[in-house]
Parts: sequence; C-alpha cells; structure tokens
Amino acid sequence: MSDHLRIGMPSKGRLSEISSELLSAAGLSFRRQERSLFARVRDMPIDVTFLRTDDIPVLCAEGAIDLGITGSDLVVESGAVVNTRLKLGVGNCRLALCVPDDSGVKRPAELDGKRVATSFPQITTGFLAQHRATPHIVHLTGSVEVMIALGVADAIVDLVETGSTLAANRLHVLAELGRYETVLIQNPATPHGHVADRICRRLEGVVIARAWSLLEYNVPEAKLSEAEQITPGFNSPTINRLEQQGWFAVRAMVKRSEVIEVMERLEQLGATAILETAISNCRL
Repeated sequence: MSDHLRIGMPSKGRLSEISSELLSAAGLSFRRQERSLFARVRDMPIDVTFLRTDDIPVLCAEGAIDLGITGSDLVVESGAVVNTRLKLGVGNCRLALCVPDDSGVKRPAELDGKRVATSFPQITTGFLAQHRATPHIVHLTGSVEVMIALGVADAIVDLVETGSTLAANRLHVLAELGRYETVLIQNPATPHGHVADRICRRLEGVVIARAWSLLEYNVPEAKLSEAEQITPGFNSPTINRLEQQGWFAVRAMVKRSEVIEVMERLEQLGATAILETAISNCRL
C-alpha cells in the first residue's frame, strides 16, 4: 500500500455520503466491502481508508494518510499540522457560544469560572482566554444542547446551522467563534505529491461546477451591451449572431445562487429563450 496514495474519508454519516459523491464525480471509482476499512480506486494508484472524521486531521499529519476529507473545525481543534488544499463547498456551519434565553450572562468575559460544555475544548479555551475568562470545560463528544437543561453547564459551544435546535432548547448565540466547512487536507511530507495534485484539480473542477450554471438566451442587438453587463461570465460571455437580423445568442456562466435574479433581469431587458443548464464538471 506504500506505493499508493491514501485518502482518508469519514466511515459513516452524512459527511461520508458527501465525500463518496465528490470522489465519484471526480472520476475516483471504488467499491467498499461491508465493514471494510479499505477500498482500491479503479485505474489509479489510490487507496481509500475509512476513518472516524475527527481522527482524520491527526492521521494525515502523522502520515498514515496522504489526503483527508474532514471538517475545518476538526482541523483547528486538533492542532494538526496539515495543508488545506481545497474548500469543498459543503458542510458550512458556524461554531457559537450559546447561553439560555433567561441567562444573566451578556458577555463572554462573564463566563469566567462558569461551566461550558463543548466538543471543542481547545477552540473554546482559546477563545475565552482572549476575553480573559477561564471556564470549567465540560468535554463531551455527543450532543451538548441539553447539557444546560440537565444542570451540567451554564453555557455551551457547539456547531450551529439553522438555529432551530437552539430555539427548541431555549438558547441563543452570545458570540461566534468561527465559520467552518468541509475541506481536503494534505500531509505536507507526502511522497505522492503529483497524484495529490491530480486529485485536487479533479475535485476543484467538481466544486466550481456545482457553484455555477450555464445560462443561454437570445437578445436584440440594441440590448446586447446591457445584457453583457448582467452576465459577464467567468471571463467573458460567448456571443453568436442569430440568423434573425438584429438578434444575438449569448452563453455565459452565472453563479447558481444568482440565476433566478439574473433570469428576471434579462427578461425585463427583452431577452428570450432563457435557459439554465447545470454544469457537472469543469476546468477553469
């Protein structure tokens, strides 16, 4: 196995599914046997290792794997010395300090000597130290939202997505410690740098493609200049003259999050036959 590059990916959970989808979209095809810890990628010198998500940063730093897919929050918490090669555009969340709605604590500094439950003791301790607070850290690996109700803690530090879980437990965010997402990390001393670069480039093509759509439309010549301002494309739009006199066909990449608004603006401008096409992969 030393002749093969090793990728560490989560063994279970939603992040495992996301990782498998990304690798498959990047052309890294493999099949995991039931309960197996390893899988071989077809037609490439790559092995996939299935690991606990929070172990991946440490194992990557120690050289057990060359690349790993994990959360950037876990990279920071572990203190592992690794290179972050690529943000994968999924798993976005924020780490927040939360207190009960009826709490008298209004500032992080007021948690000095208080109990704080979290799965991120290193990040939490460092953050509160900046506010001159030294809390008693209750280190947990499971759900921490209920710890205040159980009388275990006065505050919690946890990952927050929509905030609905906080509301259900009558908590609110007192301060934000950071924003994190799923990343591809690399051991700085890997002997498989060339293969790692290929994988990174492939995944980058998938990540960028998922953030953009291809928009096509027809527009009268008198409005072409304005249309180009609305859809400047990644570098520039592709423009072709139509057989119908005075009309042009335009193709341009548009950020997927902006497609609906852009289509409305083009329609108001007088564009017709406005079509969106999903991009599955690209090289830019």
